[in-house]
Amino acid sequence: MLGEQYGPFDIAILECGQYNTYWPLIHMFPEQTVKAAIDLGAKVLLPVHWGKFKLAMHDWNDPIIRVVNKANEESLKIATPLMGESVILNKNYPSSKWWLADNL
Repeated sequence: MLGEQYGPFDIAILECGQYNTYWPLIHMFPEQTVKAAIDLGAKVLLPVHWGKFKLAMHDWNDPIIRVVNKANEESLKIATPLMGESVILNKNYPSSKWWLADNL
């Protein structure tokens, strides 16, 4: 696996949105994103490409909800910064759930 050969990685910046069962080779599903981060030996996952434009059939926040749930299930640290919020390796990994309706 890549993580064994090149890792571990301090952070993996991986896409987790704009997926559909009709085009599984285009983008990963959120659960696959978590698996990829684990396979890479990432210490932290920073999910991207999920909240900019609606290109798929899912709700805009479905990818982040699913990827956070799966990361928690797998005990993988995850960073979910607000746009413009700093992520500082080995120091600051924002993880507020700002995308939830009660936090908007």
